[in-house]
Amino acid sequence: MSEPDVASRHPGVLNVYVRLMKLRVVLLLQVTAISCLIVHDLLIRSGVLTGLQPSLTDTLLSSIVVIVGGTLAAGGSNALNMVWERDLDPLMERTRNRPLPAGQITPRHATVFGLVTAVLGTVIVSLPIRGEWAIAAGFWTAFSVLYYVLVYTIWLKRRTPQNIVIGGLAGATPPLIGWAAASATVPFSLDTLLLGSSIPWVLASLIFLWTPPHFWALSLWSQSDYEASGIPMMPNVHGVGRTLTEAKGYGVLLMLLPLGVLFASSDFILLAWVAVACWLGAWYLGSIITIPSTIQLGQRSPEALASFKRSLTYLGLMFLSILIAAIATLFRR
Repeated sequence: MSEPDVASRHPGVLNVYVRLMKLRVVLLLQVTAISCLIVHDLLIRSGVLTGLQPSLTDTLLSSIVVIVGGTLAAGGSNALNMVWERDLDPLMERTRNRPLPAGQITPRHATVFGLVTAVLGTVIVSLPIRGEWAIAAGFWTAFSVLYYVLVYTIWLKRRTPQNIVIGGLAGATPPLIGWAAASATVPFSLDTLLLGSSIPWVLASLIFLWTPPHFWALSLWSQSDYEASGIPMMPNVHGVGRTLTEAKGYGVLLMLLPLGVLFASSDFILLAWVAVACWLGAWYLGSIITIPSTIQLGQRSPEALASFKRSLTYLGLMFLSILIAAIATLFRR
């Protein structure tokens, strides 16, 4: 397609760039990062964790930096993902109207946009808002971008039905980024890179374990779409039965995962959150169990769609509940 053709069909630069970044998905990721950042600061203020007391200004400025930088970095990696998959997107109903297959931007322009925004976002996340350069936050941001683009998009997505499992690691990093940005009050070291608490790792693991059953439910709802594109999703390669067996396994792990917070603190409010979080995990697992293993290829399962929707509610409630628990620690004395 020639440059004039692209320009004549252009819906607007801002609209195209927003869609290249998958902005709605990106903002959901930033919610998990900001939640983790705020939880960190609240637990420091309440004395549950030790560290330099952050001011309200520290929390506000760090949140702005993480939102802006994280959005740019994740959005840039999404743009690069669309460039690489521009041959697949026209084959799937839900992706055929994306900017590249629709001819609204050239691959070269999308590549430059993706690279620039990803690098700029990583630099912004690393800014020394709390006295030290947030190198750990920048590291986990760069790791997320490189892993998503190189490991997931280019290497694994078209090669293995475990693509979602392995690729989910990139989407699990926002809690690590938020916590690292909040703890950038001391010079960089291996300890700061490892974040010094089990809480951000539990929340990152939550997203990692949540990703496979979440996307497998979607793929069970739209199996024919993935079949047409040739992407080896679990239901299409190994069948519904094995997909549901593995999804239930991840559901059980999600139900048990909150127990990991016990390694960070024995505060009774956090213990109460662990109980609530385990219950929420059981509630989500129930939706996976209801999906019938008799679904045929091309058949849309309302149970799968219901599980997909519940997974979104579950993730939101998990982060909202730990945020409420962290606020509650301020008033327990």
